[in-house]
Amino acid sequence: MKAYIKFFFEILPLAVFFTVNSVENIYIVDEIYSLFFSVPDKFLKATFFLVLTSLIAIPVAWYIDKKIPWMPIVTGIFVLFFGSLTLLLQDPDFIKLKPTIINLVFASILLIGLKFNKIFLKIAFQAFKLDDLVWKKLTLRWSLFFIFLALLNEIVWRNFTSDQWVFFKVWIIFPLTVVFMIFFVLPLINKNIKKIN
Repeated sequence: MKAYIKFFFEILPLAVFFTVNSVENIYIVDEIYSLFFSVPDKFLKATFFLVLTSLIAIPVAWYIDKKIPWMPIVTGIFVLFFGSLTLLLQDPDFIKLKPTIINLVFASILLIGLKFNKIFLKIAFQAFKLDDLVWKKLTLRWSLFFIFLALLNEIVWRNFTSDQWVFFKVWIIFPLTVVFMIFFVLPLINKNIKKIN
């Protein structure tokens, strides 16, 4: 149950972002937004609530798990930075650029770690007992996937409308990640866990 609650709070900011961008005239949302901003733009409003919900979700995730939620914190910092730029400069391009930057940062961290023989995935997922060679393969696969997501985000946000980009962010990225894990991550883990055991 704890895992489900934690997952709920990790996807909550994205769900709020999609809902506020998609549904017109939510009274309480409009009232809260109007306290801070006068520009009635639904994308900016959605970005404001993405930032706000992220700030709430991180301490809740920490309270539930009783340990520092590193991934939500890193993601939250990026959301706060790019979301704030979007709101202050009234320019939606900043929040659209965030997935590109964060995916490239994750890929760079993994690849730089690999170059210096530091396997960060092994540290992050200690529950899996795998050979270093397998961890290196997983690191390379995740790095390439993050680069792929960064390139895909660049194509979408530069060539499609804000609404289409929001749809892509919410309804395409997550299924793509699930497919990647099912076909490129889990088979490698399962095959090599059996070998060790």
